[in-house]
Amino acid sequence: MGTVAATWRSRLLTTLSGEGNGRPYWVEKLEIGNDVGYFGPDSAAWVVHGGMPTLVAGIRALLMQTLHPGAMAGVHDWSRYKEDPLGRLSGTIQWLITVTFADTLVAAGESVRVGRFHDRVVGTYIDARGVERPYGAGDPELLAWVHVVFTDAFLATHTIWGEPIPGGADQYVREWAKAGELVGVANPPRSERELSEQFAAFRDAGILKTDDRVAEAVRFIRNPPLRRSMMPAYRILFAGAVASIPREYRQMLGLRRSWLPVVTATGLVLRFVRFVLGPSSSSEDAARLRISRITPGVEGDEVDGEALAA
Repeated sequence: MGTVAATWRSRLLTTLSGEGNGRPYWVEKLEIGNDVGYFGPDSAAWVVHGGMPTLVAGIRALLMQTLHPGAMAGVHDWSRYKEDPLGRLSGTIQWLITVTFADTLVAAGESVRVGRFHDRVVGTYIDARGVERPYGAGDPELLAWVHVVFTDAFLATHTIWGEPIPGGADQYVREWAKAGELVGVANPPRSERELSEQFAAFRDAGILKTDDRVAEAVRFIRNPPLRRSMMPAYRILFAGAVASIPREYRQMLGLRRSWLPVVTATGLVLRFVRFVLGPSSSSEDAARLRISRITPGVEGDEVDGEALAA
């Protein structure tokens, strides 16, 4: 790999994982355990969360999350996203990857860790009707909103830029409902239709709103403190994320879809990122190593996740 590509690879890995070699300390936990995990190879979750469209999904999820004033208050009051945006990103990636690829005990433990952090996130916010309300990161409404936004973002972006999902959209939503349950979501959607209905319910109830805090967060997400060399690619990914958001929500966010062919351009950037990072994933490799160990005589890439889970 050339010097330029190697430099890009190191910078990308540092941004996404906090480690220049792309293998953060917690990946080692993916190798331990005695079961295939909640999903397994060939599952919808493995395909979606192991794909490059996750880069766009993260941007879309962050943008959409700001529209709930309670969620925005929690970010504004408690998050250090301005001081340490990459640290917050790495923490989210750690939870996502661990729940997706780890064995069930490790995945559940990671969700408990996230829950403990949420316990201290409390305060008040002004809702869309101008009423002051208390909030806590563990409130059922906020947990449901974050889960729905997350699931919607990863499904939508993978549908546009990713490979076919095993079992289709319904399978992904049904599988990822388990992740919602692990962090306390009471009734996560289990089909694409339920996902759409729950998303629309927030809008129809008049819960979502835009204000100065939303505008400030959107400006930050549009122009994060990344290396200058990475910003051209990021701007394309940001434009792709905006293009993937339905018009009514783009308007609430104060964003417009670019007149340029950003969907095509985003696909090209994602291909470039895949080329730079290489075809393998340290997280998936670690998970396959664990699965190979608990299924003697079977290589990790030959394991049927559904068969093991049965």
